[in-house]
Amino acid sequence: KWKGWISKQDKEAEQAGEKEPCVLLGQRLGEPARFAYAALCGISLAWLFPENEQSSFRTEFIQGFVKWLDLPDAVLPAMTAFAGGLGGEGTETFTDILLKDPVLKENPVVITQDLLSFSLRDGYYDARARVLICHINLLLRLPLEELEVLEESLLESLKEQKEEESEKRKEKRRKLKRYLLIGLASVGGGTVIGLTGGLAAPLVAAGAATIIGSAGAAALASTAGIAVMASLFGAAGAGLTGYKMKKRVGAIEEFEFLPLTEGKQLHITIAITGWLCAGKYGSFTAPWSSMLQSREQYCLAWESKYLMELGSALDSLVNGFVNMMAQEALKFTVLSGIVTALTWPTSLLTVASVIDNPWGVCLHRSAEVGKHLAHILLSRQQGKRPVTLIGFSLGARVIYFCLQEMAQEKDSQGIIEDVVLLGAPVEGEAKHWKPLTKVVSGRIINGYCRGDWLLGFVYRTSSVQLNVAGLQPVDLDDRRMVNMDLSSVVNGHLDYMKQMDTILKAVGVKTKECPPEEKGSGSLFPPLAKKSQREAGGEAQGEGNTGKEEDEA
Repeated sequence: KWKGWISKQDKEAEQAGEKEPCVLLGQRLGEPARFAYAALCGISLAWLFPENEQSSFRTEFIQGFVKWLDLPDAVLPAMTAFAGGLGGEGTETFTDILLKDPVLKENPVVITQDLLSFSLRDGYYDARARVLICHINLLLRLPLEELEVLEESLLESLKEQKEEESEKRKEKRRKLKRYLLIGLASVGGGTVIGLTGGLAAPLVAAGAATIIGSAGAAALASTAGIAVMASLFGAAGAGLTGYKMKKRVGAIEEFEFLPLTEGKQLHITIAITGWLCAGKYGSFTAPWSSMLQSREQYCLAWESKYLMELGSALDSLVNGFVNMMAQEALKFTVLSGIVTALTWPTSLLTVASVIDNPWGVCLHRSAEVGKHLAHILLSRQQGKRPVTLIGFSLGARVIYFCLQEMAQEKDSQGIIEDVVLLGAPVEGEAKHWKPLTKVVSGRIINGYCRGDWLLGFVYRTSSVQLNVAGLQPVDLDDRRMVNMDLSSVVNGHLDYMKQMDTILKAVGVKTKECPPEEKGSGSLFPPLAKKSQREAGGEAQGEGNTGKEEDEA
């Protein structure tokens, strides 16, 4: 729809004899709409990122945006005030003014398009900018998947452009490749240049013009254009797939990123498995086979030897030593919240040695792996684009320690978009989770199961009180914190691996089976979107639901 609209605008402009058919989309709006547009962004920034350490980001963003929209300097004090937290009550008024503009009446998606162009202008796609775009989309009642479509199309247009090259351009490309791309030609390279086999700057601009308009693409046509696009995808060429631990780091013996998908995307997802077991779930990638949160997804392979030992111990404990009746009794004991070292049954404590040693080893190693992951993300191995982290059990613990480590470093903001921790064996007190809000731009989702007796049992030696995030909500007063009770989906700790497809749907992560209407956005669904999300999903599925799908729902 928007592609057709852009080409229509271009043709009209060309017929009128204009040399520059596309002006920046935001500048096509009338002045009242541009003022309302900037004000809406300022107010949203203040609501999303009110912390003092975010003030420089808010100020720089709004100052750049006022220039981008070609607004007079006189409005800057007002916009800075909005970004500082004033004027929040004007959100609805500014939204109405913006939606009444003729440009938006014809195609409201130009706002998403324009904000994406602005956010990518210097080759750095900040996670906070992506969260802002999703929020503005919600305010303007735009489908959240539009952003995903635009991001994917930006890359697709570059690929298409490559296929349409003439022989002359191919020769230019060969020369450019020899000249600029020595050392960047790794297989599956992480830069747009590597992705498309090496594109000349004018070609990059020609491809990008279909997405962000000719004027918006002018920056990409500059000498710095190639570097701008390269920085988004990691100038190291192969990005995360190219990373493999060269030597042992502390106690860590294994640390590697495995690709889950073939595509490239402007935001990536990293999944982290909590343990391994024999058979179907013997690989790190197995639990994530249905996940489709973004076109570019990775799975972290770490300490497989120890995770396999842990998986065997968990399996033998549940299926061998503890009968079903005892498990049900334990479930209700944990639910009551009165579990102490004295209330665990003697029969269970006699076989505790089977699990305690591998659990203790993996507990320690998961913290080390998390810290190592933090430094890889801080070094921008993945490029300058938003990252979503999803993990269960000890994989969630890896994420928790990764975020704790990042929170202690400078320049750690704007990297992580959303995090999903499922059945996390970490402290559940809010004060321990507060530092995570400094690092995460979007959502911190804590998926827990109140009756997870196995998690309560293995964690008993780590904490005197049973205050575990994987067993209860984290009472943190922050708009990022989302607690999701998965007790109806998860019967016990082992279900986090076996029921992953259902769990991902429950927490709002996109899966391959999800129809497009249900997918929502690249960002995890905020509370406001959940109701409409369910309604949209219900309409889309209609009467064709199978019994299995109804059971899962």
